[in-house]
Amino acid sequence: MTAPTLTPSPFRESTHEPPWVRRLLIGAALAFLTFFLFVPLTIVFFEAFKKGVEVYLAAVTEPDALSAIRLTLIAAAISVPLNLVFGVAAAWCIAKFDFRGKNLLLTLIDLPFSVSPVISGLIYVLIFGLQGWFGEWLRDHDLKVIFALPGIVLATTFVTFPFIARELIPLMQAQGIEQEEAARVLGANGWQIFWRVTLPNVKWALLYGVILCNARAMGEFGAVSVVSGHIRGETNTMPLHIEILYNEYQFAAAFAVASLLAGLALVTLVLKYVVEQRVKAEVRGTGALAPEPLAAAPSPASTPASPRPARVPGVHGV
Repeated sequence: MTAPTLTPSPFRESTHEPPWVRRLLIGAALAFLTFFLFVPLTIVFFEAFKKGVEVYLAAVTEPDALSAIRLTLIAAAISVPLNLVFGVAAAWCIAKFDFRGKNLLLTLIDLPFSVSPVISGLIYVLIFGLQGWFGEWLRDHDLKVIFALPGIVLATTFVTFPFIARELIPLMQAQGIEQEEAARVLGANGWQIFWRVTLPNVKWALLYGVILCNARAMGEFGAVSVVSGHIRGETNTMPLHIEILYNEYQFAAAFAVASLLAGLALVTLVLKYVVEQRVKAEVRGTGALAPEPLAAAPSPASTPASPRPARVPGVHGV
């Protein structure tokens, strides 16, 4: 007689709390989001269009605003791929290999979360500024890092490099190395293992990390404000341009540019939601499959021993 078929759910069931507790918690969460998120965003868009569409378009199409938008997109377009390469490499090393300094690398990855962005900007000024360690050499070779695009990219990359790595590391560690070892036994080389085994398993986490990294890169203020020099029309990103407009009491223009930045944030949230739904759909498609009916276990004597896959040099054991 076979056991009944089980259909495990990939998601945890809700807790059996009293209805009033659930309503209280949901109400508190909604009130918090309304007060700190929905109301400020609504005010930003209301103030942006308060004086009409013509004033709005004039504010977002004037040369300084276009320069700030362009510089923001360029800095994000450079720093995000750099963080993508670093995040994948760091996650691969930490999740798949044992080596000296592994814990130190994990700690250093979290450094931008604990260090003020202003301090990170000052570090780059100390290193690449005119009075810094490499300032004289850069001046002699007519190279400019601080108060130029390279400094903005460096500062943006520093404050955003944990996002992709931190999304990938837990997932890669949970998956283990069995699939990579099996692919190696079947004759796949390193690149084939990465492209055909590892990457498909982490693609959604990778995309999720890229989305968060891009959002943080476009909204960075503190580190960029230190290394940019606030040169209007040249080294101002969108957050810096908004600050200057606001300090000059050009509120309509400031809110107009701020609405663009808020719009980019909303697009990021939509992309984040789409990725989460795709992940849930894949989990439902794989986790909701019913297992085979339970049968009597064969005796050890009648079961041939399965050969253990060969170990990959430098990879910790299963």
